[in-house]
Amino acid sequence: MRYFKYFFFSIIVILLLAFVYFVTYTFAEPKAYDFMTKNVLAAKLPFDSKKNIEGHNNVVLVVVDDKTCERYRWPWKRELYNKIFNYFKEYCKPKAVVFDSIITTLDSENPESDKKYFEAVKHLDNFITGYTLFIRPWQNNISGRNYDKEFASKFSIKVKNNADIPHNLYSSVSTMPKPYFDVVENVGSVTMLGGMINGKLLPYGGQDTYRNHQHIIKYKGNYYPSLALKTFLTINNISEIVLNKNSIEFPELNYKVKHYITDYQATIPIRFYQLKQMPNGMYSNYSHYHCSAIDVMDSYDNIKKGKKSIVVPEMFNDAIVVVGGNATATEGLNDNKNTPIRQPHPGVDIQATYIDNLINNDFLKVIPQWINIIITLFGMLLVYLCIRKNELTKALFYILLIVTAYIIASSACFYYAVVINVITPIIMFIVTMIIAYTHKYSIENQNKEKVKAAMGKYISEDVMKRIVQNIDNLGLGGKKSTVTVLFSDIRGFTSLSERLPAQKVSELLNEYFTEMEPIVTKYNGIINKFIGDAIMAVFGEPIQDENHASNAVKCGYEMLTHVQELNKKWEEEGRPHIEIGVGVNTGEVFVGNIGSEKRMEYTVIGDTVNLASRLESYNKTYKTKMLISESTYTHAKDIASVVKIPDVEIRGKANTIDIYEVLKVKIGE
Repeated sequence: MRYFKYFFFSIIVILLLAFVYFVTYTFAEPKAYDFMTKNVLAAKLPFDSKKNIEGHNNVVLVVVDDKTCERYRWPWKRELYNKIFNYFKEYCKPKAVVFDSIITTLDSENPESDKKYFEAVKHLDNFITGYTLFIRPWQNNISGRNYDKEFASKFSIKVKNNADIPHNLYSSVSTMPKPYFDVVENVGSVTMLGGMINGKLLPYGGQDTYRNHQHIIKYKGNYYPSLALKTFLTINNISEIVLNKNSIEFPELNYKVKHYITDYQATIPIRFYQLKQMPNGMYSNYSHYHCSAIDVMDSYDNIKKGKKSIVVPEMFNDAIVVVGGNATATEGLNDNKNTPIRQPHPGVDIQATYIDNLINNDFLKVIPQWINIIITLFGMLLVYLCIRKNELTKALFYILLIVTAYIIASSACFYYAVVINVITPIIMFIVTMIIAYTHKYSIENQNKEKVKAAMGKYISEDVMKRIVQNIDNLGLGGKKSTVTVLFSDIRGFTSLSERLPAQKVSELLNEYFTEMEPIVTKYNGIINKFIGDAIMAVFGEPIQDENHASNAVKCGYEMLTHVQELNKKWEEEGRPHIEIGVGVNTGEVFVGNIGSEKRMEYTVIGDTVNLASRLESYNKTYKTKMLISESTYTHAKDIASVVKIPDVEIRGKANTIDIYEVLKVKIGE
């Protein structure tokens, strides 16, 4: 049964720990991940000159912002984009122009404007634009299937599959107008999966936070690149990708994106950068260099008129230029998302960050979850050993060191772009500490109860309670108090022990004491000690009882009566009879702890004790069974029928005293 209890307790603890781990990893770990990303990953120590915390300069943003929309009311004619695109084509040499936008319809009011836009796109080198995928199915299955075929034929990529993406999440794709579809050569998905960490969708207060990016999308059996991956493939003229379990490889470049996550839709954690600091010391909304679209458009017009360009053309040379919208006051251009680095974070800068990671091979290294679990278990074991091997203060100090060391280690990991669980192990350490101390104190309490039960066989339960209550103030000393002391002794025990084997004598004594102890307890007395065959009992301390004298007399009389019943039983068993004598005295004593600092005994001492012992021994002299002193009789005269024995000389006393033989006691009163 004991082993079953341990097994059941172990199962409960394991399930509890697993539940806490799951809840903490699901709800608290993303918040810790965000904190470390913003405050550690994107931070730099003063003495560290090599670490890069900013977006690379080879990715530049052109943003259709509030400043642009003040000049040109949105929605504008698409041909206005031509000023931006023509500026890049005629005056700069960017590696690619990435248009972070989705066009799904024609401008029926300005068809000529659309034609001019499509013509400009057709002649723009390395132009990449976006599309998005949907979970909802096509409204028209026939037209949807036809578009899927055309889309796959033109835009799917060749993937050598060594580790297939496990899920096909999407059922439809955004459609491009036919004229636009025909001129566009490079497209990439701008779809984002929110609320994710380490490749898994996580609940996050009903609000998505973008931590990972899906670089390869599996749709209707074909593979498609993200906008960032398509940019990388285009500028490097790559035609084939190798998809492995833990990496994306590009054989033509001998380039590998490691720590590729295949848990859910083949996502890769984003390596975010610190927001750019402006000349006035304030931080911008972007982690890359950016300029307003209106400044590029005005620069194009100025150059055509022979004036100076507002923006510096060289900033776009050999760069990836990402064009997108972020006009907070304009519906349709407020493309902001939540990320660890900023809430809200402009979507165009998030796309630029994806591209930055890829073209600069700047990724996070994610510790596999099984290693996180091993680290957590090892830390929990250390915490448990600290508790088992050390007293409370020292154990808590060591646990604090373990937690502090883990915080420093996890911070160092994030600082060097290594993702490790942060808060989950710490919570597990704390839960382990709580469970360990609960278990430890439970065992200690059980042991204490065992010790109390064992010691209760040697000293009175009431004395034991008094010791426990004053455990911190134990010491030699006590107080004066008026009590009643009872002595009882077996008549002729010496000759009896000579006639019987020692074991038989021991059995007889044990049974006798076992029968007498409940009687003493019944009348609020405590057995102070067994002295050979004698019993010394005290009434009035430590159990407070104002009728201690009467109760002591009742106890003595019931002990005599019960011995007669015990003799009848022993006679049937062929065992010898016994007779006892009882002496009772009431008076002042010293009650408390006596002995030494290392070994002490709770007892009563004084002349009152000596007289009670003398009275018991005088039963032999007067052929009586129970004698009480005058001080006891004064308190018990209403319940006891007695015969007075006057003028008795007591050894050690100068004057004679009166003592009383008890003949009968009214037990029920």
